This record gives sequence, C-alpha cells and structure tokens, in this order.
Amino acid sequence: MAKTPALTIVEPGGTGPQPPRDLGKPGRALWDRVQAEYDVSDVAGIELLAQACTALSAAEALREEINRDGPVLRNRRGSVRDHPALKHELAARAFVVRTLTKLGLNFEPLRNAAGRPPGSIA
Repeated sequence: MAKTPALTIVEPGGTGPQPPRDLGKPGRALWDRVQAEYDVSDVAGIELLAQACTALSAAEALREEINRDGPVLRNRRGSVRDHPALKHELAARAFVVRTLTKLGLNFEPLRNAAGRPPGSIA
C-alpha cells in the first residue's frame, strides 16, 4: 500500500514561490499581488516577473528623485530642461508593462484555474 505524504502547514500570505532576489518594497508588493492572483511558477515566468518587479522599484526610486527636484530643472541662466531621470522612469515603467503583458497578466485572472491565462507568451 502507498504511503500517504505528510501534510504541511501553509502560512497565510505564502502564495507561490518566493522571489529569487531582493525586489525592493514596490517590487515585492507587485510580486505578492501577481502571485496571489496568477501563481506564476515556471522558471521563465518567475525570472520575467522578478525583472518587472525590480524595474518597478527602480521607477519608484526615480519618481522620488523627480518629486524632490521637480520635473524641470533650471540652469544658472534660467533656461529650463526636463529632469534627466524622467526618461529613465518612463523606460522602466514601459518595461514593467511590456513584461506583464508578455506574461499574459493583462487579462482578468480565472478564479477557478491556477496559473497564468491560456495563450500567454513566456
């Protein structure tokens, strides 16, 4: 007769795999929300999600700098130019959106099915 596997206790909030590296606070929040809704568990999906989460943390750090300095900077002669971090913040946010779309996470999660929606490209 087959031996019954031992049961383990799962702590609340321990949904899905843990991130492969430190993602920063905004990135970790995104990781937790995505894992709670979609359960990304394949190797490529985990890495793509980790990259997106890292980029989100970078974008939020850049936004803090922009908010502190202002969206435009003036030189000594009074001419105005865009804050140099604006383009980097936009690029990081665009990367996050593209990556989440590539993972197929731009669709409503199926409440009764585990994993990502069918037809996602990873």
